[in-house]
Amino acid sequence: MGIILKPIDIVDDISQEDFREKYLKPCKPVVIRNMARKWPAYQKWTMDYMKEVVGDVEVPLYDSSKADPAAPINTPTTKMPFRDYVDLIQREPTDLRIFFFDPIKFAPKLLDDYVPPKNLMGGFLDKYPSMFFGGKGSVTFLHYDIDMPHIFHTHFNGRKHVLLFEYKWKTRLYKLPYATYALEDYDIANPDFEKFPALDGIEGIECFLEHGDTLFMPTGWWHWMKYLDGSFSISLRAWDKSWAVKAHSLWNLAVQRNFDNFMKGRYKKRYMDWKERKAVEKAHIALKKGLPK
Repeated sequence: MGIILKPIDIVDDISQEDFREKYLKPCKPVVIRNMARKWPAYQKWTMDYMKEVVGDVEVPLYDSSKADPAAPINTPTTKMPFRDYVDLIQREPTDLRIFFFDPIKFAPKLLDDYVPPKNLMGGFLDKYPSMFFGGKGSVTFLHYDIDMPHIFHTHFNGRKHVLLFEYKWKTRLYKLPYATYALEDYDIANPDFEKFPALDGIEGIECFLEHGDTLFMPTGWWHWMKYLDGSFSISLRAWDKSWAVKAHSLWNLAVQRNFDNFMKGRYKKRYMDWKERKAVEKAHIALKKGLPK
């Protein structure tokens, strides 16, 4: 059977009423083609422009190697001046990515180049939205965002491959206990179903983003991303109105993350081995029971 991937809905433009009824309320992803094409960023945000305005700020870089059991999540692999990193991803493939970087703090003029889609919904969170840069072939591991926001993810200067999975599939995705990411021992784009049978038959959505495309990812959706070219994205995050979602976010941030970091620091590999065993055990139980139903 394999993983069942459906193509994402794509619209050129969308009214507030249609967005809320078809995508926000049912928590369904969609790609909006023309939203960012109306921003100054659509023309201005080239690689050379980003180098010019951000400059030589030192940035943390991440790769796709398996996380260090003793390190807190999102611990960088190395660091590099931003300008040198952009030169690198323009020049050659690299596994190195910039993850949750706020260049607008260093180049506030970038604030004038985009417009949060408040015509579609409210609740936008960040004064300085996060940006993500990746070299050709680099991969963002399968995860969902810890603070449970709705995300408008707009891509620039290349292509990106995205796989999305509804939150209900978390156990079958081998979610690690006390974490917002999955077991890192499989490739969700090409899984070994004999070794990871719980992945067989799960349902997801596939899309390919090009320059100026905006992906709406509702709260709790798992996502895996691969940079098909050296390129970058900006994420505009907004709260869901549900107090249950807000409470889940608070739990993740205030309790789960701190407990997980404490246990990693104290028990290191022993704790991570336990987490991985539990992820496999729970996934296979869910598969046997036919969950989710």
